[in-house]
Amino acid sequence: MYDGFPIDLVLLALVAGFLVLRLRSVLGKRTGYERPPLPDQQAVGLRGPAAPVIDGFAEAARAKPGRPIPSPHTNVGQVLGRIAQSDRGFDPVKFVDSAEASFRRIVTAFAAGDLTTLRSLLTPTVYATFEHAITQRAEAGETQQTEIKQIVEASIDEAEMLGDHAVIVVRFVSDQENFTRDRAGQVIAGTEAVTEIVDLWSFERSVNGSDPVWRLAAARSG
Repeated sequence: MYDGFPIDLVLLALVAGFLVLRLRSVLGKRTGYERPPLPDQQAVGLRGPAAPVIDGFAEAARAKPGRPIPSPHTNVGQVLGRIAQSDRGFDPVKFVDSAEASFRRIVTAFAAGDLTTLRSLLTPTVYATFEHAITQRAEAGETQQTEIKQIVEASIDEAEMLGDHAVIVVRFVSDQENFTRDRAGQVIAGTEAVTEIVDLWSFERSVNGSDPVWRLAAARSG
C-alpha cells in the first residue's frame, strides 16, 4: 500500500483522454503488479472561495470502522456542513455508504460491459468514455474479470461547493481480483491474485435538483 497521494483534485470536467490509465482493468493504483495503460483520468480543478465556518454543523456524524467522517472543524467538514444546509436530506455517513455501493456497482458493471447500469451512475462525459472503452474491449475479443473481495476503507478526502453544485471526493482502498483475458482465454493484463487498489473518485450533483443521485464525475489513482 502506498503512503499518501496528491492533494490537488481533478473535478468538474474531464479533458481528452480521460481514464487512459485505468478503465480496461478498472480504476486504481496497483500494488504487487503493474497493469497495462488504461484510459487516462483527468479533469479541470475546482476551486472556490474558502468555506466559512458553519456553526450549525457542530457535531460530526457517527463514523463506522474504516469509514471516517471529517471533523466539522476541518475545511472539508465545513463544506459538508454547507451541503447539509442546502440539502436537508444529506448525511455524510449515509453518503459514504451510498458512494461505496456505487463504487461496487460501477466497477462490476464496467467489467461486465453493463452500459445500462453505468449510464445511471456516471456523468455523461464519463459514461461516453466508459462506453468507448467497453466497445474497444469487445472488438478486441477481450473479457474482463473483476471481483471486489472487500473494501478496506472508504473516506471523504475533499469536498467543494459552488452555488448549488457539490463535489465530494471519496478515497477507496479495496482488495480486488482483477484481470483481462484475450480471445484465446489467456490472461493479458492484471493478475488472478488478490491485489490492493487505491482510488480517488469524485461524485457530484446539484443539491437543489430533483435528481438525488451522486454521479461519478472524475477518477484517479490514490
